[in-house]
Amino acid sequence: MIVGLRNLFSPGPAPFADPQAPIPLGQVLARGWFELWYQPKIELKTLHMIGIEGRACARHPQRGTIPAELLLPGANEADLLALAERTILAALHDWELFAAYGVATKFAVGIPACALRRLPIAKILRKSRPRAANWPGMTLEVSEPEIRDDPALAADAASALREEKCTLALDKVGADIDALAGLPQLPYGEIKIERNCVTGCDVNASNRRRCENIVELARRCGIATVADGIESARESHRLQAIGCQAGQGELFGNPMPKNRLIGLMRSRMVGSLAAGRA
Repeated sequence: MIVGLRNLFSPGPAPFADPQAPIPLGQVLARGWFELWYQPKIELKTLHMIGIEGRACARHPQRGTIPAELLLPGANEADLLALAERTILAALHDWELFAAYGVATKFAVGIPACALRRLPIAKILRKSRPRAANWPGMTLEVSEPEIRDDPALAADAASALREEKCTLALDKVGADIDALAGLPQLPYGEIKIERNCVTGCDVNASNRRRCENIVELARRCGIATVADGIESARESHRLQAIGCQAGQGELFGNPMPKNRLIGLMRSRMVGSLAAGRA
């Protein structure tokens, strides 16, 4: 008697029926699925690229590219630390590749606040940083909600990073900036306005005021501002008008593999040279 023949030939549940289902970060690291994709950072006034942000993702054999948002939920501290170290090392290595093709701009990568406590980041940078004279340093971004309650940690980390030509940036800064405004000093080289405030800031008065408040706080502290998630030219123009210096987002280019971004930058350089000779 044949048992279960119908189940043998009928389709079972797909291994990833939900395309938004998280994937364990530990699995990504153990199986070598980690990749670092890159997104250009643009000066809003000139529309020149002034930096590149590396964003961690996974190249899954069935699901394709998986963004960090689906890797980090539920990850334990050990895996987050391993990801942070791998991200820093990959960006340092890739900077030399970009520089070899004439793109020697400053890289930024995001790390969790626990990495500032647990990883010897200054030592990692000292050992693995590029030795080229034109290396501009690196920016390490940490989420404002994660580090909000420990300003001393940020100050100590920023001081150690400065010795390695690196700066600390405050990421995901949004409507709740009262805690920042009350601090006597902000040890950051850059403040990033979160996507939720940027979206529709050209027509949404509430979001525009949030952006204005963040830019004004940064201006008083002598800190640069970057808007994340810019999707339209109108948003870009509004942000420039209120004093935001730089931005990134769909309008300028989504995260992409390094070879693709290098190719795009090379094409623009060649086009600029040809235009100059005409």
